[in-house]
Order: sequence, then structure tokens, then C-alpha cells
Amino acid sequence: MYIAIAGNIGSGKSTLTGMLAKHYGWEARFESVDHNPYLEDYYKDIHRWSFNLEVYFLKERFRDLLTIAHADHTIVQDRSIFEGVYVFMANNKDMGHLSDRDYETYMELFDQMVEMVQLPDLMIYLRASVPHLVANIQKRGRDYEQTMKLEYLENLNRRYEDFINNKYSGRVMVIDKDPLDFKNNPKDFAQIVDRIDRTLFGLFPEPNL
Repeated sequence: MYIAIAGNIGSGKSTLTGMLAKHYGWEARFESVDHNPYLEDYYKDIHRWSFNLEVYFLKERFRDLLTIAHADHTIVQDRSIFEGVYVFMANNKDMGHLSDRDYETYMELFDQMVEMVQLPDLMIYLRASVPHLVANIQKRGRDYEQTMKLEYLENLNRRYEDFINNKYSGRVMVIDKDPLDFKNNPKDFAQIVDRIDRTLFGLFPEPNL
């Protein structure tokens, strides 16, 4: 199976990816952040480096998808190629950080790639408010993220809602992240695991409301 964890910057994707991999014995594949050659430049000058960054992420995610397609075991992925395109790339385009020429080239490349890959068996979307995102971003302390504008996170949140509700055709589980601390509270993590078990394996039927 192929499981994707979706969510805005600071929503807890990487943490949940690692925890689910450990719990289920899945293989975890993480987004290229620490070794990304464009990320720091991007946050210093988004207009200049948007196309470079997005092409780099597209290349990395497509490589992961080819590996996933040939895997004989379950892989859980930190952020999918689909949200990379319909959330982050679209947001950069709307904010004027990409020319029409660069955007069209990128989308043509993406359209050719997705003909060769499958949708995730389940996409888990971590929905989080901007204050929650900001608190997590400040807590983890990556220098290049500290100057991120609230408007940027707000725009991404709107893009995520549109992506999940209108653009993406696969199976989605939405988790409201604000009230949860699945990293430190075992009950919160168990709640997520129970939902995954119900969705993927038909275990623990939904309670009557």
C-alpha cells in the first residue's frame, strides 16, 4: 500500500509519518528538506528561486513514486507530489513568483509524470490553523522558516482546503490537528491509529453518533 501524509508547513507531517512507520512496520519516505539545495535561497528570495525549488521537489517526489510503484511493502510518504503541484506550485503562481512560461513547462512535465504513477491508497490530511502552524515552526527553529509571512501560510491553508475538497480524487482522511498532540499524548495517537485501522482494514467500526 501507499499512504501519503498531507499538510501545511508545521502541521506535523514528518512526525506522524515516522510514528506510523514505526507502529505499523511501514517504510517511511521523508520530504527532502535538510539536504535541499534551494530551500534557504527560496525563503530569502521566493520570486527568484520558486521555479528551481518546485522542479527540485517534483523530481524528488517522482523518484519516490517510482520506488513506491515497485515496492512489495507499504510505504508512508511525507507530502505527495499532488499537493506539491496543486498547493505549493499553484500558490507560487498566484502570488506572481512564476512566469506563465515556467508554470506551463512545469505542468506539462507533471502531467507526463502522473500518467505513470498511482494515487495513494489513503491520503491523511493534517488540517491546522495558522497560529498552530506558527507555534510549531517557531518550536522547531529552522532559521530559514522564521521570516515566513503569515500571508504565505494563510494562502497555503486555503489552497489545501481547495485541493482536498475539489482537486483530489483519491481517498482522504482529514484530521484536525489543533486539539491533538499525537507526539506526546499516546491517546491522541491511538485515536488516529484507530481511524486508519477502520479505513484500511475494516477494524473497529465507527461508533454510533
